[in-house]
Amino acid sequence: MATTARLEARLPLEVHAMLKRAAEIEGRTLTDFVVSAAQEAARRTLSETQIIRLSMEDQIRFAEALLDPGPPTQGLIDALRANAQLIDPD
Repeated sequence: MATTARLEARLPLEVHAMLKRAAEIEGRTLTDFVVSAAQEAARRTLSETQIIRLSMEDQIRFAEALLDPGPPTQGLIDALRANAQLIDPD
């Protein structure tokens, strides 16, 4: 059996009427319509924060850095040594 949670919202009468009318047009209940719209908005918001979008120029620079990273910096060398000490302190 699926578990559920309750959500209550106070909204202006005109917004309620608009949502109810849109739900009727789609042949859905108001609850189903609102939950579906909120779920889609949440997915879109989460997706926008999890996907990094780069300009074409930045994509090229990123690919070039992957293909030819250059010599390690002193900071990277120090980090590798510190990591090695954490993994195998002997």
